[in-house]
Amino acid sequence: MRIQDIIEGKNEWRAHMARVKALPQDYQIVYKELQKYLFKVGPVELTEGTELLTGIVDLFEEGAAQGKGVLEVTGRDVAAFCDDLIKDLKTYADIYQESVDLKVNQAMKKATNKIK
Repeated sequence: MRIQDIIEGKNEWRAHMARVKALPQDYQIVYKELQKYLFKVGPVELTEGTELLTGIVDLFEEGAAQGKGVLEVTGRDVAAFCDDLIKDLKTYADIYQESVDLKVNQAMKKATNKIK
């Protein structure tokens, strides 16, 4: 990654966060929680995550412009809202589940071979 790319990325992030800070307080609170949730379990591809966050801000700006409360936009179960957004994307949770399944399958094969 070139230095210019890093600088552009930082500038884009600052502009993104300025949009978030311009939202009503309730939207900012929910956005920060969505962001935390998505950073923990969200998409593996960074570009997908960035597009996702930008889409959320777009949606929030639209909801705020219409005078809606943030939970009217997301629904009361904010985690379910996030899960629905990432349902078709590969997530860190998917990778972890795959590694657990692989380890269990390997352990089961070893145990089966010892019994024979």
